[in-house]
Parts: sequence; C-alpha cells; structure tokens
Amino acid sequence: MRAGAALCFLRARSQDGRRQHTSLLLRRASLVSRSSPDLAVTPHLPGPGSTCAFTEQILRNCGLKTGFYSSPHLVQVRERIRINGQPISKELFSKYFWQVYNRLEETKSDDMCSMPAYFRFLTIMAFHVFLQEKVDLAVLEVGIGGAYDCTNIIRKPIVCGVSSLGIDHTAILGDTIEKIAWQKGGIFKPGVPAFTVPQPASPLKVLQNRAQEIGCPLYMCPDLAEYEEDGISLHLGLAGDHQRSNASLALQLAQTWLQRQGCQGFGQMKNLNPHLPNIKWPLPLASVFRPSLPMVQGLQHTLWLGRTQVLQRGPISYYIDGAHTSSSVKACVRWFQEVALNEEKAGGGAVVRVLVFNATGDRDTAALLKLLQPCHFDYAVFCPNISEVSGVGIADQQNYNVTLENVLTRCLENQKKWNLLMEERSCLDPWSSSLPVDTLIKDSQRGTPLLLAPSSERLLNCNSLVFPCISHALQWATQGRDPDFPSPHANLLHHHPVASSGSVLLREAAQIQILITGSLHLVGGALKLIDQSLTE
Repeated sequence: MRAGAALCFLRARSQDGRRQHTSLLLRRASLVSRSSPDLAVTPHLPGPGSTCAFTEQILRNCGLKTGFYSSPHLVQVRERIRINGQPISKELFSKYFWQVYNRLEETKSDDMCSMPAYFRFLTIMAFHVFLQEKVDLAVLEVGIGGAYDCTNIIRKPIVCGVSSLGIDHTAILGDTIEKIAWQKGGIFKPGVPAFTVPQPASPLKVLQNRAQEIGCPLYMCPDLAEYEEDGISLHLGLAGDHQRSNASLALQLAQTWLQRQGCQGFGQMKNLNPHLPNIKWPLPLASVFRPSLPMVQGLQHTLWLGRTQVLQRGPISYYIDGAHTSSSVKACVRWFQEVALNEEKAGGGAVVRVLVFNATGDRDTAALLKLLQPCHFDYAVFCPNISEVSGVGIADQQNYNVTLENVLTRCLENQKKWNLLMEERSCLDPWSSSLPVDTLIKDSQRGTPLLLAPSSERLLNCNSLVFPCISHALQWATQGRDPDFPSPHANLLHHHPVASSGSVLLREAAQIQILITGSLHLVGGALKLIDQSLTE
C-alpha cells in the first residue's frame, strides 16, 4: 500500500475491527454529503478491473453518468476515482480530498483520533465524490478479498459479481483457493442477485454455500458465444481469451442493473435459447439475451490501461500487462505469444525479445517466471518498481513501506530464480553476482545503470540483467531507438559481457519486442516513462 500526502496509518486491527472501524468512518464521512452512500453504488465486484471496465463502459454507452472506483492506480492516484470513464481532475481531487479530510478531523473522537489508512480514506472519498457529482451508478472493484474489504460496507448493492478466482494475497486471504473463494463470497448480500463465471469445482462449491447461507441468488454466466446470433459478432476492446468470461459477466451485471432500475429504451433484450455443452453446473444458468447496440459497442470500445496493451515506437513494441498471479500470467503468455508472433510474421527480419519483470508481496516468483519461459526471451531484465533512480517522479508512485535494499534484494533473487530455470532447460550452470546489495545500492546512486557483473565470461549461457530502475532497464533494452530513452553510456556497460553483446543484437534487430509484466506497479512506472501524457 502506498502512503499519500497528509494520510496517516492506523494500528493493525482484527478483520471484524477493521470492518466496524470503516463503517463508523463511512457514517462520519457521509455527513459531508448529507446522503446515504448506499443510494449510489452498484455493481460490486472483486476484480479483475477489466470486468468492471467492461461493465462501466456498457452502462456509460447507455447514456448513464457513471462512477468507477478501482485499484491500484498505475501512474496517478486520480485514476482510482473516475467519472464517465475519466479520472477526476486535479482540482476536483484536491477539493474533495480536503472536504473529507476536514470533516473526519472535525468529527474524530477519543477512541478514533487518527485518519483512516490510505485505501480506506480513498474509498470514503470515492463515495463522497460519486454523491457530490450525482452519478447514476457506481461500479466498485473490491480491494483485497471481499468479506473484510472496506468497499464491502455497501449494505445493498443492485448486483454483485465474482470473476475468475486465482491464488493471490495468501497472507491475508488464505493459502488455498477455497479460502480465497470464501473471502470473495463475502460481498454477497441477502436478496441481491450475484453472478460468477466457470470456476473449479471446489471453490465454486464454496461460493454456492456462501450464497445459500447469506440468502443471495447466485447464477452462472454463459459462454460469450451464446450471446451471438443473426450474424452478431461480439468484438472486445481488451485482448485475450480470458476476457471473454469477463465480458459475459459484465453483460449480466449491466443487464441486471438496467432491469432492476427500470431503464427503458436501451435496445431489445429477448431471451435466446442457449446451445450449451452438456455441463451440469451446480448453479442455475443466467439467461442468455440479445445484447443491445450500446452493449455491443461498450464491449468493443472498452479500454483498460496496462492490461494487454501494445505501444508501438518505430522498431520497438512494448507489450504491457499487469499480470501478477499464475492464472493472469498464463493468460498474458497466451496473448503475448499470439500478438508477438503476428507482428514478427508481418515485419520480417531479426527479432529480439526482452522480458522486463518484477513481482512484489508474497507471490511465488519462481512459478510466475517458469510460466513465462515458453515465450523464448532472448534477455530477461529485472528492476524494482522505481521509474527513475534519481528519485525524480511523482508522489503517486512512491512506496514508503519498503527500502531500496529490500527491492534490490528481491530483484537479485528473481534473477537467480530465472537463471536456475534456464539452467534446468539448458543443463548449463547459471552465473550469479558476488556483489553485496549495499555495494550495488552505492553504484546505482552514483548513476551506474547496471547492477551486476558476471562471475565468468559466458556470453550465451546467461541472458539476465538487473538494473536499479525502470528507466535504466528500458534505456538498455531500446538502445537509443526510442527517442524517449537515451542510449546508455557505453563506458558504464563495457565490463558486462551480456550487456555489451546484447547491445549489439538490440541495435541491429529489425524489431525489439519488450514484454513488461509481473506487477501493476511496474507497469505503472513504465507507462509513466513511455507515455508522458499520463502524468499531465
């Protein structure tokens, strides 16, 4: 979690205590708007953000004024709170920030004398923004989990959804998919319809049991192909086969909201006869309907920054995806292999593939890196989620919970894991650095972009490098062929055979394909450098 200006952190509390604490804070903050926050908010989904993005775009296409709350942000914190798809302006952010902050300050008591923590404060602020801006609806992406997440303070949303489950945040949610499913099912509410997508049998059973205990009608979404009839072909603005289930979930959420709110004139929604495979789901199947034109266009026009995104800069292709779980990395690999191969066939000539990777938290990076190996990268580059080592940047991307030594140590560990995986594949010994981390930190602070020197002169057996920041990593990977990144100084790299030999190949390649993945924060730092307009 990032810290923000004028925000304080509370002591750790029990899960029930955190929820009660957030409830009280929300009631205090709602005094600012003089209105109940429950009137504005729906639907409610525990990630991924792409499902929320599809849903928001569909409903916005129907002429509704939408609010959208998601996390984390990639470049600027304002991305988390959106009106009609756009981050709120700097002026509005400042205005509403201080309204909420001052109101909480005025209403604090002896047993609650601190400001809420970062994410809880932004959640309260988002509710306030949506009420003040008079949105027709708000789409909420749940933070971590569901049951005890502070977004789960909504007593009766219009509709809820649970997208494809994966293993993540195990220290908080539990170390099995069943425990995580229990947490996700915590957003179900009595009498509020909920939808999910095909899941493995065991976690699906957990969701079913949670829904029955709570009194929530839970439905299974049909395959996206079932909505296509009479020559209608649904095209998605987000690439990847995994987005099809997200799109089907979004269609059900949007249609349910429109129906329950009595909205008319958004196109014909006749039930279709589903032609489904002989799969006996334990849940009732949601009705298949003919999507209206705003729905079709909404799916097609959906954009979600940092997810299956391609940016072209002459011979450089940046493939950007914030995948950070096993399931999302698998989907990323399928997407990258397809689009990168198509580009390679169309372009011709020599192609060099570079992986830029980092992972944070308690994730099994060895497992994630192993999933990426089929992409056949020529080089793997590891760096922390720091845009520039000089510290020049924006406060939205600062992380005050870890030290430079922590993040560099993690990069070295990731590099070692990659080299071990390469050794297993090629039966060759990997090389490693013998330099201590404190020496590497001093070198990076003096401006040396490369952290590691090999222990032996092996040019072909070792294809991994570590850099102190994203900027230096992309300087080396692009070799001056992207005008936004100056060519690295040769005198700083000559001692490293992998860097120098790779520089030659990169300068001579007809195409350079760079996949940036493993962390949404890494992706955000890279986008800040590649697309300067995002910082405006």
